[in-house]
Amino acid sequence: MRKKKRQTAEPEQVQPTDGEGVPIEVHSEHEAEPAPLHAEGPAGNEEHGTQLVEPPEEAVRRLHEELDTVNDRYLRLAADFDNFRKRVARDRTELMARAQGDLMKRMLDAMDDLARVAAFDADEVSVKDVVNGVQMVERKFLQELEAQGLERVGVDGEPFDPNHHEAVGTLPAADDASEGTVGAVIQCGFRLNGVLLRPARVMVLVADENPGDDGGGSAEA
Repeated sequence: MRKKKRQTAEPEQVQPTDGEGVPIEVHSEHEAEPAPLHAEGPAGNEEHGTQLVEPPEEAVRRLHEELDTVNDRYLRLAADFDNFRKRVARDRTELMARAQGDLMKRMLDAMDDLARVAAFDADEVSVKDVVNGVQMVERKFLQELEAQGLERVGVDGEPFDPNHHEAVGTLPAADDASEGTVGAVIQCGFRLNGVLLRPARVMVLVADENPGDDGGGSAEA
């Protein structure tokens, strides 16, 4: 007959207690240490352990908000610029209208004098009186226009300048010194504040190609 093996009972672990019978927890040297409360997150935030990667939904929402803000700012700037452009155009129109009105006001006295000359009775007024009246009106017109920056272009004897003169013909020069100068002004030119409005139409003095040629010849005996 086989003898039964005697099973040995494992010794019962006794929980240590303090002097008053309260159990004391004993930790083994090989027991795993508890994980730290704030572990380093996947994004490297060591302090709070939170991820720095923004979720796609939050990124889309944030970008939409930024786009709306930029678009609203653009629309406001576009509206402000359009209002500024309209205001500048309106101010320019009003300034031109005031300048034209001021010029017309300055011309009223000369126009009154011209009306008086036009009302002369041809049977009672001499030609000399008419000429004097017209010259007086011309002087008044020129005085008012020159006060606004208008100046005449084209004077006899000045050097011919193609930038300000238009040659319509030539005249023989009396000497070499007068060659290339204005011999006669057919129509005056005008400049306004240095800007040419109309060139002067002039005759230019040039040297005579055949001086002393009377068109005759010597006869042979």
